[in-house]
Amino acid sequence: MGLFMKHMRLVPRHTLLQLCFPSCRIFVLGIGFFTLCFLMTSLGGQFSAKRLGDSPFTIRTEVMGALESRGVLRRMSDMLEMLMKRMDILARLENSTDFHKGDEARFPLDRSPAAGLMERIQAIAQNVSDIAIKVDQILRNSLLNGKVVEGRRDQCEVPRDPKYPDCAGKVEWMRARWTSDPCYAFFGVDGTECSFLIYLSEVEWFCPPLPWRNRTAALPSPPSLPRVQAAFQSDLAHLLELIGTGKESLSFMKKRIRHLAQQWLRAARRLEQKLKGRQRDQKHILIHIGFLTEESGDVFSPRVLKGGPLGEMVQWADILAALFLLGHSLRVTVSLKELQSHLGVPPGRGNCPLTNPLPFDLIYTDYHGLQQMKQHMGLSFKKYRCRVRVIDTFGTEPAYNHEEYATLRGYRTNWGYWNLQPTQFMTMFRKWGTGARWGGSGGSQAPQKQV
Repeated sequence: MGLFMKHMRLVPRHTLLQLCFPSCRIFVLGIGFFTLCFLMTSLGGQFSAKRLGDSPFTIRTEVMGALESRGVLRRMSDMLEMLMKRMDILARLENSTDFHKGDEARFPLDRSPAAGLMERIQAIAQNVSDIAIKVDQILRNSLLNGKVVEGRRDQCEVPRDPKYPDCAGKVEWMRARWTSDPCYAFFGVDGTECSFLIYLSEVEWFCPPLPWRNRTAALPSPPSLPRVQAAFQSDLAHLLELIGTGKESLSFMKKRIRHLAQQWLRAARRLEQKLKGRQRDQKHILIHIGFLTEESGDVFSPRVLKGGPLGEMVQWADILAALFLLGHSLRVTVSLKELQSHLGVPPGRGNCPLTNPLPFDLIYTDYHGLQQMKQHMGLSFKKYRCRVRVIDTFGTEPAYNHEEYATLRGYRTNWGYWNLQPTQFMTMFRKWGTGARWGGSGGSQAPQKQV
């Protein structure tokens, strides 16, 4: 290092300045390239913030976040001005040296390398300053337009439409309790009157749509899948994988299916010959065994090998085998988290509808699963309850199934008040007359005709 410094002292000052000029040119070109890339990114972000499909609750955040670009441009301009001052000092230092006198022919005083670089830097600084002014104007216009739109949204009035008589009451309820469940914020509710109306008209259906809202962008409909024809199955291995492991009750059901596999296959072949190639649509069916979930206590699994009740598990095993051999697409769940995932339940406490239309044609469950679905599906439970099939081993009397009738007469039960059609209950009894004695649940034949 010392030897290097010793040689550097012997190098004339003007030679050092000449060595600096190529590096300065590269630096100036780098500054210009960086400025161009930054402006392309910043301005691209400004225009992308105005996409038609964006949520109205995110436009303000994107525009305000872009205000940082104005400060960055100003800092770049200040940096270039500081560079110009330092280059000016460098040029004065060059002019004070003796070498300039002998090189006037090559480098005139007004066109020295330092002066040329200063002109370039000054031009870049002026361009950055002009662009900063333009960006500032764009941002001001964006903020002004955003305030106009936000002001229109903040000035929403509750519509008085006789077709939506519950709208005003629901808005009043939202004002007081919209923070009671995180699912409302998940759907965009932020405490403003307009967010209430957007939710109640687009997520729920208690208020009329707002005229300035883009309905197609707010409610994207999932693409409809083509119907697949159901084909009889002859290999039960995939069904055993769908049932899963981890519980003694599941092991018992799989053992029963394997034990009766040949009988099931013979019955399927006979039915296939009887139908003679009749076309049947394949149904997407969710099978949620609620009494095996941890949330319901799962008192059956620990008692399977200790003489506990097995009737429910026998019934579930036969239902699984029958639906699978008929060629339907099945999903089997024995936990609440799996149920929420398959249904599309939004995060929260279950007061909001599902995030998407129900992806299943039928849902087979029991009373435990029925209660779990009611707690987590919100208004969607009422909308889709016609697709439910309840595994009710001994049936439920119609008086207890009809909520209003049971309430007026003081009938109390932990398993009733569902207001379902009798044919939605599946019991162990095959004939209508026998099932009527236990509540007229209609037996298991009526739902089977639909699959």
